[in-house]
Amino acid sequence: MAPEGSGAILLSMLSDDVAAPSSPSDGTGRRRWFGLVVISLGVSLIIVDSTIVNVAVPSIIDDLGITSTDAQWVQEVYTLVFAALLLIVGRLADRFGRRRLFALGALVFGLSSILAATADGGPWLIGARALQGVGGALMLPTSLSLLNATFRGRERGIAFGIWGATIGGTAALGPLLGGWLTTDFSWRWAFGINVPLTLVVIAGLFLLVDESRERAEGRGADWFGAVLSAVGFGAVVFGLIEGRTYGWVRSTGPDLSLFGWTWSWSVSPVAVAFVLGVLALATFVLVERRRNAAGQVAMLDLSLFTIPSFRNGNVAALIVSLGEFGLLFALPLWFQNVLGYSAFQTGLVLLALAVGSFVASGLGAAIGRTRSPVFIVRLGIVLEIAGIAGIALLLRPDSAWWVTAPLLFVYGVGVGFATAQLTGVVLADVPVQRSGQGSGTQSTSRQVGSAFGIAILGTVLFTVLGARLEASLTDQGVPQQARTGIVEAVKGSAGAAIPGLARDPRTAAAAEDAKVAFTEATRVSAATAAGFLVVGLLTSLSLGSGRRPEDEQEGPVTA
Repeated sequence: MAPEGSGAILLSMLSDDVAAPSSPSDGTGRRRWFGLVVISLGVSLIIVDSTIVNVAVPSIIDDLGITSTDAQWVQEVYTLVFAALLLIVGRLADRFGRRRLFALGALVFGLSSILAATADGGPWLIGARALQGVGGALMLPTSLSLLNATFRGRERGIAFGIWGATIGGTAALGPLLGGWLTTDFSWRWAFGINVPLTLVVIAGLFLLVDESRERAEGRGADWFGAVLSAVGFGAVVFGLIEGRTYGWVRSTGPDLSLFGWTWSWSVSPVAVAFVLGVLALATFVLVERRRNAAGQVAMLDLSLFTIPSFRNGNVAALIVSLGEFGLLFALPLWFQNVLGYSAFQTGLVLLALAVGSFVASGLGAAIGRTRSPVFIVRLGIVLEIAGIAGIALLLRPDSAWWVTAPLLFVYGVGVGFATAQLTGVVLADVPVQRSGQGSGTQSTSRQVGSAFGIAILGTVLFTVLGARLEASLTDQGVPQQARTGIVEAVKGSAGAAIPGLARDPRTAAAAEDAKVAFTEATRVSAATAAGFLVVGLLTSLSLGSGRRPEDEQEGPVTA
């Protein structure tokens, strides 16, 4: 993109001369739907980028010569920054313009992708990934508030359905796309492909999407609340992601190291992060209560939690997220390390989930003509439970792809139903002028729930794996020293050591035991995820219909 073009776009985004909030009737007909496609494309970029790097990491390590610690930060700094900023961005979008924030996020995401694609070392790549997290955080909650402000009635359900299908489908497409680009081209293209797509998103936003924002209410800014929010959520998510690696209370794993600085205390950095995060969030709530009571500008309008659908919907979203995406942590490892699939073959099998999620967008619109959004949410959760429970019951060390693919398709349809419509239910009674805050809050609930799910299901996976493999090797009379080495190698590599064990005649029998143990651990993880979803289904009983009174009316409604 030419410098003049980027400057013009940036000036347009930062200008004070922003269009007034537009009504849905301002963008009638095809224009709004083409705008939805642009917004969905932007969302797909940030979702794919959270999974695509997992496949590219081995090539990145070989090419840049970075350490395993650096590689871990390349994967996880994106999630940490992303989760820390979601709530802040929701508030900023309401005040400064939702389209403006989304476009700024796309610009940051595209520029940071260039930095990542041209990185010549670990620190550069980690910094670029952190900036990508900023761009992603600017885009995700803003996309929801744009949809909430643009669509009405049955159209809102269709729009959220497409948004939800984008989330579920592209989460599964990430490994496939990453495997193809890394294998046939270079890991750098996993980032470089974002650049032209972000240009399309930015241009499409200004051509097809109307600006909307909250009318000014009060002056000043809640900077203290913003810092507390970022520190609190960032620290909690860090603890959830890193607990298994560094120890929950005492340092038991490798030393935490970043940019040459190393954690040297005996207490785990995870424990310190949890304490810091809880204290920051508790202080955040006290500060926000005081600012709300005084009528000052606040980062979070606590009166939103007096809305039953918003309050109960966020609880349901957090619990459902515990079970929804934890499965995507275990299954790719099982496909590659037990069945011996390549990254690309694994992505092809997971494509069934993506197809199911996209199918759900059309089915959800059809069902929504006669049934309430909450009915579709519950139907989606039931389908998710059916898919995951089927995997827990049927998975075997020699299961073919056609055993898991249909179950993943059912699961994908469920994700498409539940993710989209639950979002609509959470925002159903939130005033449009507060939709940024509402979107940021529910996005944060989902992100924290997803981090909880990965932490809990990851702990279940590796605990069961170690216990079952230890028991199998003991029954075969393997000496303790060798037994311990095999168990630690399989657990420490997340199963990647299994193919190497299988190639060595001396450890081939242990490799078979490891495959059985990994399969059993994956089944238990799937059953645990299904249990979380059952709890999520029960929490959905506290929700209303998910419809706004004005949504029952046909015709334009002014925002």
